[in-house]
Amino acid sequence: MSRTHVAAAIRPLFAIGKVEADRPAAETGLTVLEAGGDFADGVIAHDGNRLGGQAFVSFDRQAVTRLQAAGLAARIA
Repeated sequence: MSRTHVAAAIRPLFAIGKVEADRPAAETGLTVLEAGGDFADGVIAHDGNRLGGQAFVSFDRQAVTRLQAAGLAARIA
């Protein structure tokens, strides 16, 4: 499945009352996934920001570029 199809399959789960999720973190992960990045990078960047981190730091230049494009603070290590 494409990244777009995966994201489209996951988003409706948030509307199910019995499904528990950190929606803001998951939405950030899905946004990064749809942009061609890793879901986990989006979640980690979101949680780091929420916990007071200044920026997501990585050796992965593409990850940093995608996170910056999603409006998240990120920089190369």
